[in-house]
Amino acid sequence: MKKYFPSSELIINEDGSVFHLHVKPEWLADKVILVGDPGRVALVASHFENKECEVESREFKTVTGTYKGKRITVVSTGIGCDNIDIVMNELDALANIDFNTREEKDEFRQLELVRIGTCGGLQPNTPVGTFVCSQKSIGFDGLLNFYAGRNAVCDLPFERAFLNHMGWTGNMCAPAPYVIDASEELIERIAQDDMVRGVTIAAGGFFGPQGRELRVPLADPKQNDKIEAFEYKGFKITNFEMESSALAGLSRLMGHKAMTVCMVIANRLIKEANTGYKNTIDTLIKTVLDRI
Repeated sequence: MKKYFPSSELIINEDGSVFHLHVKPEWLADKVILVGDPGRVALVASHFENKECEVESREFKTVTGTYKGKRITVVSTGIGCDNIDIVMNELDALANIDFNTREEKDEFRQLELVRIGTCGGLQPNTPVGTFVCSQKSIGFDGLLNFYAGRNAVCDLPFERAFLNHMGWTGNMCAPAPYVIDASEELIERIAQDDMVRGVTIAAGGFFGPQGRELRVPLADPKQNDKIEAFEYKGFKITNFEMESSALAGLSRLMGHKAMTVCMVIANRLIKEANTGYKNTIDTLIKTVLDRI
């Protein structure tokens, strides 16, 4: 018997669009680009030959159009894994739930999702301007811990090695970090041989969770030193951002392909930053559009 999704679980607006995104099922392409900043949606869509739809609700702005014959949807998520939870569940619902019957569709529709973002580099090989592909993500957000099947899709030995290295106990590791791989096929297609492949920490905030200290002291003052020194089976942690773990984790649980690529706008190791990155991230956008 097909699973039925009541209105309390899947909220559909009166116009037939999904609750937060305000997107209708027929507007969603199989290829999806996710960006954090709503303003970056227009930058991505400026490369489209045509636009089918354009809709905006809160921090979620969506445009579907065509680029070199490929139908692509670009969606802004805002900041944080909590917003990725909303976006991923609603995109999957648009693809795989019949909005008329509120039942799962007979045939599964797989989406390809690439997040284009910015990040902070943590290693000498990630200076400002570097393009980093998140081969693995360490989720400080704890989001995936709320979903069944979490252990089956995560790299549990990597998780244990990281926690042991950090020496975190009690509140410092609750909810426990999780380690998740991006889609290997997408990595090969998008990252190719001109992006750094690394391990990304998806932090639950911009300041304390990423080791930034302003007026409130950090619980672990050596946090970033330990993160930079961590190594497991040849993997080192390359960068901080705030969404990659939830995107990779939920996509794997749902059966979609997903990955994150970011441009480094600050290197925490050598204390440098570039606030003028918006003029150069278009190179990364065009690279992803050509390869998705």
